[in-house]
Amino acid sequence: MRIYNFNGQGKTKQLSEKEIDEGFMDLAIDQAKVALSKGEVPIGAVVVSQGKVIGKGYNLTEQLNDVTAHAEMQAITAASQFLGGKYLKDCTLYVTVEPCVMCTGALYWSQISRVVYAAPDPKRGSSLHGGLYHPKTQILSGVRAEVCAELIQSFFRNKR
Repeated sequence: MRIYNFNGQGKTKQLSEKEIDEGFMDLAIDQAKVALSKGEVPIGAVVVSQGKVIGKGYNLTEQLNDVTAHAEMQAITAASQFLGGKYLKDCTLYVTVEPCVMCTGALYWSQISRVVYAAPDPKRGSSLHGGLYHPKTQILSGVRAEVCAELIQSFFRNKR
C-alpha cells in the first residue's frame, strides 16, 4: 500500500509504515476524545482498508446503557456495513487501548488482518489471556501509547 502526504509545496512523499500507523492512530485518538466529551471512557477506534477509513467508533456504553458498545465493536460494525459483509480481511483496526476479551473475540470472527493498539490494558487486556486473535491476525502495540495512556489515566483520575 502506498500512501502519500502532500506537503503544501507541490511535493509528495511516500509515508513509512510507522507514519501511516501514527496517522491512523491519531484518527482513533480523535474518536477517543469524542467519547471523553460525552462522559464515556475515552477509547476510540478506526478500521482501515486500502488506506481509507471504512469504520470508526468510540465507547458508547454509558450513552446506550450497553456493555457491548465498545469502540472496537462500533468500528467493526460500521466497517462490515460499509463492505457489505462480516469479514474484514485486508483491514486494519487502530484502537487507543488494547482490546478486551469480548472485542478480541469479535475481531477473531471478523478475520481482521491486523490490529494496532496504543496503550496496553494491564487489567482487562486480551493479552492477559493469550492467543485469542485469529491465527492470521498481525498485532502491533505501542503506537502513540503515551498519549493514549495519559488520556485514560486522566479520565479515571478525574472520576475519583
